[in-house]
Amino acid sequence: MQQRIVVGALFIFTFTGLIYFTRACELDQTQHGCRIDNGQCTCAFGCKSEFRYATRKECQDALKGRSNDICSRQPCMNGGSCTQVSAMPQYKCRCEGTGYWGNRCQRLCPKPEQVTAGTKFPHECVVI
Repeated sequence: MQQRIVVGALFIFTFTGLIYFTRACELDQTQHGCRIDNGQCTCAFGCKSEFRYATRKECQDALKGRSNDICSRQPCMNGGSCTQVSAMPQYKCRCEGTGYWGNRCQRLCPKPEQVTAGTKFPHECVVI
């Protein structure tokens, strides 16, 4: 029984690590910037495609206008959180912890026994 738990934990950590490294960006594609996260400006260092605004002021100006904030239209479903990004469609939904996955958190997470061999289990559906 303990061996199964250890193997399961190792699988989860390996899977999580692969997700992190496959979503990392190249060094020449990083920058400091700001984006709108659920109605607030968040500034950090990361991939260019994740940060639409160069400064906090640009981000706050966009928030004041609201027409530039695509997240104000609430494109994410089932409790997913919206983040504004520069790449089309100019937002990204975070579905972790909702029980759903997909571009707009529109797909119900499968149960582990429903996943067939060779099929990827959505990382948003992994519960630790």
